[in-house]
Amino acid sequence: MNILSNGKPHDLGDDMSVPMKTLAEDQNGTKTLRFDDPEGALESEEFLPRPDGKKPTRFTDFEGKTSFGMSVFNLGNAIMGSGILGLAYAMANTGILLFLFLLTAVAALSSYSIHLLLKCSGIVGIRSYEQLGYRAFGTPGKMAAGIAITLQNIGAMSSYLYIVKSELPLVIQAFLKADPNSDLWYLNGNYLVIMVSASVILPLALMKQLGYLGYTSGFSLTCMVFFLSAITYKKFQIPCPFEEFTANTTHAHLGLNDSSLIHDYSNNLPHEDNDLHCTPRMFTINSQTAYTIPILAFAFVCHPEVLPIYTELRNPSKKKMQKVSNVSILVMYSMYFLAALFGYLTFYGNVEPELLHTYNRIDPYDILILCVRVAVLTAVTLTVPIVLFPVRRAIQEMVFPSKSFNWLRHIGIAFILLTFINMLVIFAPNILGIFGIIGATSAPCLIFIFPAVFYIRIVPRENEPMTSTSKILAVCFAALGVSFMVMSLSFIFIDWTSGNSLAAGGH
Repeated sequence: MNILSNGKPHDLGDDMSVPMKTLAEDQNGTKTLRFDDPEGALESEEFLPRPDGKKPTRFTDFEGKTSFGMSVFNLGNAIMGSGILGLAYAMANTGILLFLFLLTAVAALSSYSIHLLLKCSGIVGIRSYEQLGYRAFGTPGKMAAGIAITLQNIGAMSSYLYIVKSELPLVIQAFLKADPNSDLWYLNGNYLVIMVSASVILPLALMKQLGYLGYTSGFSLTCMVFFLSAITYKKFQIPCPFEEFTANTTHAHLGLNDSSLIHDYSNNLPHEDNDLHCTPRMFTINSQTAYTIPILAFAFVCHPEVLPIYTELRNPSKKKMQKVSNVSILVMYSMYFLAALFGYLTFYGNVEPELLHTYNRIDPYDILILCVRVAVLTAVTLTVPIVLFPVRRAIQEMVFPSKSFNWLRHIGIAFILLTFINMLVIFAPNILGIFGIIGATSAPCLIFIFPAVFYIRIVPRENEPMTSTSKILAVCFAALGVSFMVMSLSFIFIDWTSGNSLAAGGH
């Protein structure tokens, strides 16, 4: 018999693949369980050998070769998504100071959540979200974690491909000055999303290790830096109140320059209202303010990717991976705030939920903004393979937990996933409500609830009793996640009953 880290007796024969803690002798010769692992030494130890003396093959057993910088790129790319386009709208509905407070709080909570995951991983020597769930609650825990990761990341990948489907035809149309009413195949979003998936996403998704995507992640983040630079530049080029472009699409794509088609937005407002609409607000409370917390929380969802990136980190330790996480979150925090700030200071209360759509009201064929749209499309496209890796790992853990790496299975899962997501994007008439339900359930579980309850179960009470500060904080963290889930589901229900959509209003 052996004592599991949750304090329950367990027979070794029932779970030979689970790594056990090291028994250390004190000065009296008594063997005690070691739980302090500041440099990750325990995680580098061998797993329990089988009766035949051979080490059991595990899905996550291979030497990490990814550098610190590449790991930062990969995790930063996993954090960065299309949600950055909605942050200026969030700031417009909270005010600068309230937005900064909420952004700081969510970033800090996300870092604390990763800390809990890494601490659990360091205690039991497991670097898999699903296996942490198995260690904490057995098969139900593993299945719950795997299903949450699968639903969350399929929803994220689908949203990215929806951006490709809707935005790429408009970009091509603008650059080629094509007739929007034509039946040209390269203006059909369904064809384009399939081509992008087959030519860009699938080859990258077939990489054996996530670390190989560090270069594409770095390029993706460079695209978002260009996005940030462009909206910063545009803030000093666009006057407030701005002149709104009201030409129809036919005049626009033919390049006609009729001054009668452009009117001054300020003509619609009294002079005293101009100053009101062009004055930044520090605090704002309205009906849309409640959506800010879900928007910010979803903007920092990267937890399914943390442990896979940790697995592939060169010379891994809990301290080193925590630095990777903190640097990634800090960089994204800075980019999020600057993007929201300059987007808001450009349009103030007139900013739309999707920032780039607001620029169309000024000039839908502005070359710089078109290049920005291309950069955003590139960034979200290169993010899809990063998000796909945890889903494939979750399927591997749930369906083939004892199987070693196999190229045919590796390729097959990626192909089936991309095929399913493409069909969802192409044929589903409206899946925004489904995305809302997924985001309101799986995201709080992955960020708040699972890390906290795994920590409570895995760290033994002998080492940290339930009355300890760490356990109390974990309980509060889990309660916060439950409250967040209930709040998000309530907003979705209210939106559905009123005929609106959380996804449309919030993102």
